[in-house]
Parts: sequence; structure tokens; C-alpha cells
Amino acid sequence: MLNSKIPAGKLEEKWIDYKGHCKLVNPANKRKLEVIVIGTGLAGASAAATLGELGYKVKAFCFQDSPRRAHSIAAQGGINAAKNYQNDGDSTFRLFYDTVKGGDYRSREANVHRLAEVSANIIDQCVAQGVPFAREYGGLLSNRSFGGVQVQRTFYAAGQTGQQLLIGAYQALERQVALGNVKMYSRHEMLDVVIVDDKARGIIARDLITGKLERHFGHAVLLCSGGYGNVFYLSTNAMGSNVTAAWKAHKKGAFFGNPCFTQIHPTCIPVSGDHQSKLTLMSESLRNDGRIWVPKKQNDNRKPNEISAEERDYYLERRYPAFGNLVPRDVASRAAKERCDAGYGVGTSKQAVYLDFASAIERYGRIEANKEGKEDASIEQIITWGKEVVKEKYGNLFDMYEKITGENPYETPMRIYPAVHYTMGGLWVDYELMTTVKGMYALGEANFSDHGANRLGASALMQGLADGYFVIPYTIGNYLADEIYNKPISTEHEAFAEAEKNVRERIEKLMNIKGKTSVESFHKKLGKIMWDKCGMARNEQGLKEAIVEIQQLKKEFWNDVRVPGEINEFNPELDKAGRVADFIELGELMCKDALNRSESCGGHFREESQTAEGEAMRNDDLFMHVSAWEYKGESNWDMHKENLEYEVIKPTQRNYK
Repeated sequence: MLNSKIPAGKLEEKWIDYKGHCKLVNPANKRKLEVIVIGTGLAGASAAATLGELGYKVKAFCFQDSPRRAHSIAAQGGINAAKNYQNDGDSTFRLFYDTVKGGDYRSREANVHRLAEVSANIIDQCVAQGVPFAREYGGLLSNRSFGGVQVQRTFYAAGQTGQQLLIGAYQALERQVALGNVKMYSRHEMLDVVIVDDKARGIIARDLITGKLERHFGHAVLLCSGGYGNVFYLSTNAMGSNVTAAWKAHKKGAFFGNPCFTQIHPTCIPVSGDHQSKLTLMSESLRNDGRIWVPKKQNDNRKPNEISAEERDYYLERRYPAFGNLVPRDVASRAAKERCDAGYGVGTSKQAVYLDFASAIERYGRIEANKEGKEDASIEQIITWGKEVVKEKYGNLFDMYEKITGENPYETPMRIYPAVHYTMGGLWVDYELMTTVKGMYALGEANFSDHGANRLGASALMQGLADGYFVIPYTIGNYLADEIYNKPISTEHEAFAEAEKNVRERIEKLMNIKGKTSVESFHKKLGKIMWDKCGMARNEQGLKEAIVEIQQLKKEFWNDVRVPGEINEFNPELDKAGRVADFIELGELMCKDALNRSESCGGHFREESQTAEGEAMRNDDLFMHVSAWEYKGESNWDMHKENLEYEVIKPTQRNYK
């Protein structure tokens, strides 16, 4: 039933061959076709801008007050591309290989190779848009390393790469808005997909300012609405990030792929108390120069600078000497949890480890001293020079850390701990990025396709822009070429009326519960269940308990949630209530998916499946597949499998030692 539409032929020729044979839409016909884009992050903004420039009539929607506020803006460390500027052995194949291996052999080979192929074009595109990438002294674009690789392929703009890339895509989008090729709907949220003759033909959107429901037709619908990490309540995602658009598509027939695959990021500022509503990421780029350690003695309460080098356990360097502090995110996260669980954690909560820049500061300082020809420079002068170099590379990240914690990371090691960051699961898509519903596509983090069970750092921005700039412009034409004969469907069509009626009834139901418990309270309860029983570590008993607890929480929500205000007005609590209701349903599916996948892979550690050394142990005989879930009704799903076939890479037990 699942047709991934992977082209025949050699892996390195599939995308080239596809582009040479896919159907095209001529310019005059493009002007007759309407495309809806949900979300204006890197995937959505780049797709809307590119399709608008090609001549399609595009409608773009975002729930923020401006496309520039999409969560892509929060990405810090960089974007991968196989340009081999460092001449250190990088290549398209090596980026492809690192990505598949980093995902613990649970991603689709053809999609990942295409991603690696177009990566170099992304950098050229962004440079042409004026993205201010860091440069070497000679003018060449600078690169740094990220986890899971042994080359330098990550392009960056200080610690605000996502912001700079989004501004580039936003400028391209706004140009098309000004030309009339794209119509922008900000402060609008998609609340349902309209299906006509088994094809996506439009959406029902809510104007978040007035509360009015609107009908919008499209020959195709592109979901670029990001991930669902906020199902855990505490995550590095923006507080508005949600699963609603993808979930509505799922309930209208789009299969959900690998929902339990969640990215745990190892370098986040630790939880400080119950008052927190989100967590803050410290870029993985800090692991280039920072060294991670804990005291060798359990429950050591001394200040970090009082603990000598001999009394420190640089546990990543000890356990994984080949990669050291630059092991993949899942490996680094699990190692930090293991040390803290064993009693070596630091800080008041004991749920943190140190990220220390003292060695890097001294190393950079000595390099500067050599440049100045001052071999006899004092250690104080060396430290001063070193701090200036580190400030140039990571200054905004250090400033952010100090504002949040009140500690100076130039003087005292940062405290970090793993946290939910990204979701590798998402709507199942084929090679063309189309879901199981014809005419409905999913791009960027909203789909499942490129990262397997663990995403390597700096690959999220790469995937979002690859899908929007270089993939969807070809693949959507292959579908729309057959739609030029179909006239636009009136929004008075019964399918639009029925979809709007269902949306209105659900909103009224939420408003009429008039319970006593806030939406936020239910979200917190869900997050605790998910983190405790479907987080970094999980087991069969805990997952079974979580499913029952979430089903009970759902009943409580629909009987006791309190939503103040009115429907036809600006009402953020009502918006949040709908999103949390969707999160609760998703949480149940995530736990069912995790229960079904009784293996450890990537960041998904089943306690029953581990090696003698405590590493994740896959079961390729039973689980070398994508789990694609079909919605069949309340608390009821059917699972379909897409078997993963590796023609080029031979799956092996990952080894970063």
C-alpha cells in the first residue's frame, strides 16, 4: 500500500534522472494553479517564495504576526553542506553516509542522498541572498564541526544561523508578496484540510484576531508547520510551536511516520524549577571547543574551578576517543543522563554536567601570542586574548547563557543537560514529499523522511531549505501537470461547508466545557507523562502505563478544561486549548509507536535492548522499517510498514570509539 516512489537506477543518479523525466507545467498554466503553504519557517518561506517566482498563485499562512517569527529563527549553530572547503576529505557521499549512520540506519537512503546532493546549492543560494556567513581571513566561507562527523562542513553566522537564513528566505518571500505572486495570511491557523475526490483541495483557517473561520481553495496543500516537540511541554521549541496542522492532516488520511522518534539535544540549560515554560538551547557548536566533564567523585559539591583536572572525568573523551565531545546528539545525551543517574551530576539539582571552555581559551590565547611574536606573554595576557577569540566565535551564546543563569561562562563552566529539541517523526511522505493524501505535501520537520532515529546537528536547516528551494519545485510539478484541466473548486462546495462545520463544533465544544482546570495544567501533566515514560529511556511497563494515563488525561481534559474569553475575538487560551487537545492524542500514538518498537535505536533507548556496555542495541531483523500509522478513530490506529532497503550502506552497530 505504501509506495515510496523511489526512482530506479544507481543511488547517485536517482535525483538527476527524476528531474530529467518528471512532468512540467508551462508558465501560462502555472498562473492558473493555486498552492497553499502552511508555515513560513525555512521550509515554508523558501517553498512559497520559489513557487511564487515560478508563477504559481500561492497563499501562505502563519499563526505568528510576521513570517519572520517562525521558529527557524531560533536555530543557532549552523547548516551542513558538502563543499569540502577545508579539503579535509568531505564529499557528497560522506555527508550522505554520516547522516544515515547518525540516524542509526532508520532513514530512507534515496532521500538522504538527494539531501546531500543539493546541500552545496543551498549555500550558494543563501550567499546570493546576502546571508552573512562567517568567513576566513582570506574571504572563504568558514566551517566548523558538529557531532557525529570527522570533517568540518557546518557553515554558520555566529550563533544565529537560523535567524540569518530565515531573513534571507523571508526577503525572497516578501519580494513575491510585493509582486502579487504570494498572498500572505499572518495570524491565521489551519484547523482542517478539505478533501474532495480523495485529493487535498483546501483548508479551513481561523483568523486569530477576529476568530472568524475562513475557507481557502488550493490545487495542492504544503504543510511546512514544523515539529511537535512541545508534546513534552518543556522543550527548546517556541511556546507556540504545535502539531495541529500535521495532526489535522493525519486525521484526514495522512499516515504518521515514526511518531516516537524524538531528538534529545545534549547541550541545553538545565531545568531550574516548576515555573519554567520552555528550555533554552546552547548550540552544539559549543562542543567544537568546549569539553564536557563531571567530577570523578560522586556528589562532589565543590565549585567547578576548585576541582583539578585530575579529579575531572571527561567522560565523552574517555568513552568515545575517536569522536570525543563531538559524538552524535543521542550518544552525548544518553552519556550525560547515565553520569547524572549514577550520582555524578552537578549543580543544585544534580541533573547537569559541565561544558568547560578553559582549555579552548588558553589554546586560542597562545595562538594569538604566537601571531604577535610574544612567546613570553603572561598567562593573564594569554587568557585575555583567548577570551576575545571565543567571544568572536560564540559571544552571543555566552551572553544569552549569562542573562539566563547569572553566571559568566568565560570564568565558570556552563551547566548543561539534555532536553527535547527536534522531532524526526512526522507525516509519512514519498520521494516526492507527498503524503498518503494526494495533493498534500509535507516539508521540513513536518515530515519524517531524512533523519531516521537521530538527527545530526546542523541538518535541520539543510533539510528545510533543500525541501523548499530545490525539491518541491520539481516534485509538485509532477502532480500539478495533471491538474491544469481541473478548474478551481468553489469554497461553497459541500466539502468546505462540512469541514468548517466540524471545526466550529469543536471550538464550541471547547468553550462550553467551562471546567475548573487551565489548559496549561493539562499540558504540564501530559509533558510529565511523556518525559518520564517516553523520553530518553523507556520500557514496556512504563509505556503501557503512559497509554492508560494519557487516555485518562484526555477524558479529564474534555470534562474539566477551562477556556476563558469568547470565540469571536483574540483568544490565545482558546488557540492553546485546541493545540493541547491535539498533543494529547499525539502523545498516545507516540507511546504506542514506542511500545511497538521494542529495540533501542538513535535516541530511543529501550531498557530491555542494550549492549553489555550499555549502548543502544538495534534489532534489524524486526525493525528495519518505517512505522506509518493510519488513523482509524479515537485511540485506534493501524500500522503500515515501509521496509528500508540499504543498497549502498551496510547497516552495522554504530561505533564512535
